[in-house]
Amino acid sequence: MTPQEIAEAVRDGMLANDRASTGLGMEILAVGPGSACVAMTVREDMLNGFDICHGGLVTTLADSAFAFACNSYNELTVASGFNVDIVAPSRAGDRLTAVASEVSLAGRTGVYDITVRNQRDELIAVFRGRSYRIKGKPVVPGLAAG
Repeated sequence: MTPQEIAEAVRDGMLANDRASTGLGMEILAVGPGSACVAMTVREDMLNGFDICHGGLVTTLADSAFAFACNSYNELTVASGFNVDIVAPSRAGDRLTAVASEVSLAGRTGVYDITVRNQRDELIAVFRGRSYRIKGKPVVPGLAAG
């Protein structure tokens, strides 16, 4: 399998069990080695008391894109930490898109940057995730490497 085919197979395997992302209506728009693009439409039940999308849900969208990007090599990878800055509000009906890209991958650790933008291409949040690979554990057992 090519690296792209592996990333797509991992996406499918992860999504089949990802109740959080699917429950929030997230869609995986693209995935590749070390990258992912995930979208979510802000629903009424995602609004906080100020009528804006709860910051934790914006963070969850970014974290999902992070997870799909860092697991795309079919090596079980978890978050070891992240920082997020929410720079603008999002509201009901907004279509948020999180784009994750690999900044560094060395040994078992990685760094990924994720931006979240709305349908008007306005920046909503920036997220930097740190990942840790679990040695010898594939995400989807049995995938042939390219």
